[in-house]
Amino acid sequence: MTDSIVRFTGVTKKYLSQAALNNVSFDLPQGKITALVGPNGSGKSTILKLIAGLAHPSQGSVTVNGKTAHRRIAGEVAYLSEMDALYPFFTVGETISFNAGLFADFDVQKAGEILSFMQLEPDKKVRHLSKGNRGRLKILLVLSRRAPLILMDEPLAGLDPLVRDSIIKSMISYLDLQQQTVFMSTHEVSEVEPVLDMVISLHEGKIMGYEEVENIREKHGLSLVDWMKESIQNKEARI
Repeated sequence: MTDSIVRFTGVTKKYLSQAALNNVSFDLPQGKITALVGPNGSGKSTILKLIAGLAHPSQGSVTVNGKTAHRRIAGEVAYLSEMDALYPFFTVGETISFNAGLFADFDVQKAGEILSFMQLEPDKKVRHLSKGNRGRLKILLVLSRRAPLILMDEPLAGLDPLVRDSIIKSMISYLDLQQQTVFMSTHEVSEVEPVLDMVISLHEGKIMGYEEVENIREKHGLSLVDWMKESIQNKEARI
């Protein structure tokens, strides 16, 4: 793809003797929302950490906008980690102000709009937030960035199923897909399917399938969940 924002070329990542990724290659197109799906331990978080420059490949290369991914790439990548990295002694408002000071592309006005939509109290301490509201705050922080690449590791984890639909729709409304690309890992496959352009299926550190979501529906006549299962079964049958 000529308009790729991320490129993996022959990437293997090992932790001690265990391979989390095995010879993974793909291009991530600009201006699209792409999901990375697969079972626990398949390597989804490792891929996102490599793009964010928080880990380095054992073999191969990872580039973002043609540049090797490294820790100082934070100005081009907004990363929502699955881990809770919020400071518990800050209030919600202080957390927003802190992030505004960290990142030159942080849009304070947009953060205020999302704060209202998420129904978060600015004076409430982070330590007193429920797991779901901490999740909402993390989404707020990443969506308030104008970074060209938005990475989200399990953004819906901990959110009440009753609010996930509205949260997903809010993600889309606060993104500028002419300027931004979204790459997320998720277990909530059926819930994010309506907003996705592309999907990558990962299993045991290998890519099982990579396709446009529209093709999955029209060409294969499958839901995303069924395609994911079929891509793993077909690949394993050929091994």
